[in-house]
This record gives sequence, structure tokens and C-alpha cells, in this order.
Amino acid sequence: MPEEITRLIFVPLPVLSHLLPTIKLAKLLTDRDDRLSITLLIINLQFDNKISSYIKNSPNSRINFVELERVECDKSPKTTIFEVIASQKPAVRAAAAAAAAGGAPEPGKLAGVVYDNLCSSMMDVAAELGVPSYIFFTCGAAILGLLFRLAGLMGGRDRALTEYEGSDAEISVATFFNPVPAKVWPSTVLVDGQGGFLGIVERLRSADGIIVNTFLELEEHAITALAGDDGAPAIYPLGPLLQDEEEPANDGARSRRVEILEWLDEQPDSSVVFLCFGTNGWFNEAQVREIAAALEGSGSRFLWSLRKPPLKENGEGPREYENPDEVLPEGFLERTASTGMVIGWAPQMAVLSHRAVGGFVSHCGWNSILESISCGVPIATWPMFADQQSNAFQLVKELEIAVEIKMDYRKEASIIVTSDKIEKGIRDLMNPKNKIRSNVKKLMGKSRGALIEGGSSYNFVHFFIENVKGNLIP
Repeated sequence: MPEEITRLIFVPLPVLSHLLPTIKLAKLLTDRDDRLSITLLIINLQFDNKISSYIKNSPNSRINFVELERVECDKSPKTTIFEVIASQKPAVRAAAAAAAAGGAPEPGKLAGVVYDNLCSSMMDVAAELGVPSYIFFTCGAAILGLLFRLAGLMGGRDRALTEYEGSDAEISVATFFNPVPAKVWPSTVLVDGQGGFLGIVERLRSADGIIVNTFLELEEHAITALAGDDGAPAIYPLGPLLQDEEEPANDGARSRRVEILEWLDEQPDSSVVFLCFGTNGWFNEAQVREIAAALEGSGSRFLWSLRKPPLKENGEGPREYENPDEVLPEGFLERTASTGMVIGWAPQMAVLSHRAVGGFVSHCGWNSILESISCGVPIATWPMFADQQSNAFQLVKELEIAVEIKMDYRKEASIIVTSDKIEKGIRDLMNPKNKIRSNVKKLMGKSRGALIEGGSSYNFVHFFIENVKGNLIP
């Protein structure tokens, strides 16, 4: 008699930087076990209009998407993202109950619910269904340990850790070798009380397991420290879960991709510095001019993804410049025509994997870090918000695979980083003798080996699936 299907429900955060790794995780698990079926409940937050294009075509027949009806909530300017997510719990509860009752396309027993770390306010839905809760933590293990430490530092008080804002304080954290300065803590921990971000973090401790998008060889110290924390759930490092490079949706984007890669084909090996600051990355005109001066002064070949500030009134993200000349120094494009290329959207993974790219000036989002490591490209850190400052600290001080441009830069502070500081960072990054280059090349091989048979993440996938199947009551 064939083994019965085991089902999981995933509740991802519906923004691309969280959703795409979640889809990759679902594919990894279902590819590994053909008796596993996963239903992703897509919360309707109307934050990202690109979401629908990624869920129309399921990676395989055992991954199913259920788009939820939006639950209206308080639209006050003071409403936090955490409160908005929590308000969607009724829709998640109804869809999860339907799936548990056999509403999923395939019959089988529900073995658990996997939540995005920012959706932990919904963990009681799994309890109501009588199944375990798991968390998919889309950042790294060291940052998870830092957040646990900060939640403990909060000590249940209602006010945020405001006394640390702008201070020179440092704290010891088990998942880091070095004391971690307050200047690189996620800004949310400094402005939200126990009911905000750190309250969500504290709830993670009650999960039955935490899947982390990392691999043992990258964060062995952090993973070992979390495993030794009696108050933490079981940790499953199943990464690196890298985003698949999709074919651009329109002819213009496809043509631009070809143009970018053909330009890179003409450049010498490891000669190009790639500047890209994520889906939401942009700078004001004054900062753009400083970057341009630094690139010109460094003499480096460059590929620069330059984005226009968003329009505040429509809530959309950064836009494309129709004419970059409007924001760049006069004559910049003409003077650098033989050594540089200014673009808008960038096919990031295709660029990082190109032989001509020798360095990456990055906002230090975790997905971008994993992509850069997998391609063996060192980083110059220029974080903006969320966990990015902490990631930058880890890259520079702990892993030694990056140089610093400004590790504690925060978008909301409106600080201008000067051209001389940027130029120094680029020169250090592109120095062929810098030890960060050999360090990241070593990690590149280890990242590629983690998910193949016998690799560390391959083995943790087995442990996780066995844990899930062990939840089923005969």
C-alpha cells in the first residue's frame, strides 16, 4: 500500500524578497520527497504588484497556491506592518481550516504549518488545527541569535530599547565572535516596544522548529550556538535558497538584459564593480553625484543599477530613470562611456555569475549576500534598513568577505556618504590581493556543495522531513 501524502501549509510574507525563497524552499522539500504536498496561502496585502506573476505557474504539481481575500484593517499612518499582517489572520485561519479538512488538491494528513518569521502572530492557527508550527527565517542564523538576545534585553518592558539609539554601546551575542555595536542593530528594535518587532521575535521561541536560509559552513559558529540554546527550537539550516533568474516579462526588459550581458562579455575577467541596492534601493541626487565622482575617481569599470526615488503618493517602489543625465554630474556618461554602464533594473544573478564581475557594492540584503557568495564575488557594504546593518557587520567583522563603505548607514538618517569614502571602498573591494577575495572563493565552493547529496543542508533537509512525518498520528 503506497504511503499517504503528507501535507504542509506555508504562510509566506507576500513580498518578493520573502516569497521567492519560500517558493524555493517548497520546491526543495517536494523534490526531495514525492509524498510531500505543500499549499502556500498568499496573504493579500497589496504591497507588491509583481507577486501574481510568480504564483501563476507552480514549480510542480505538489505545490499549490491559494490567494486569500483581503481583510480590511485600520489604515492609520501609525499602523505598523506587524499589525497589518496580524489583521489578516481570519483569512489565513479560514483557508488553513479548509486545507486541513481536505480542501487541498491532494488528500493526505496535515503535518504542520510553516510561517514566515514576520507572520508569527498567526502561530495559534496551527495550534487550533492541532499541528506543529514551524518558522521560515529568511535571514541568517547569526542575526536570529542577535534578535533573541535583544528580545531578552527588552525583558518584557513596554518601551523600546531607545537608550541605545545612536550610542556606542556593544553587547555580547552567542552567535557572534565579536561584540555587536548598537549602531548596527536593526532599527526596528530601537523604535518598537514589546508589542512590535521584538515581540514577534520572542514568539519564535515557541515554534517547533526554525528553518534558516543559510548553510552550516557559512555560519557554523552561529548554528552551533543556537543548537546549544535550551530556549531555542530546533534549527534547520537548509540553504542557500537562491532565487531563480526568471526570463523578463516584456520585450524591453529582455532586450536590456541581453545588452547588459553583451557589455559584460566585452570586459576583462574580474574587472567590473557591480553596484545594486535591492528592490527598494535608491538615493537622492546629492548622494548619486557622490557615487558618480567615486566611480570616476577610482577608474574602475562599473555596472551601476541606478534607481529613481519612489513617488510618495502612490506607495510604489523606486522607478527607472528615462534619462539618467538628469541626476548625474554633467558629462559623466560621456567621460565613462568606455569603462562603465548605467542601467535601471538589473538581472542580478546573471550579472554576479558573469566572469567579468569582480566586486559587488550591495545593500546587504540576505538574498543578495547568498547570491554573491554562491558566485564567489566579494562585497562592499552599504546597508540601508531592516537587518542589513547587522548583515554588513557580520560580513566585514565575522566572515571577512566584505569591505566597508558605511556599515551603519541608515536610509532614514539622510546622511551623505562622501565620494572619497566610497572610492576607498571600491579600491579596497577591487584590490586583487585583498584577502576577502580568497575567503569568498572558498565559501563559494562550500555553498554549492551544501545542497548536493551528502552536503550539510542536504542532510538537514532529511532531518526536517523526518521531523515533519514524525508528527503524523497513525
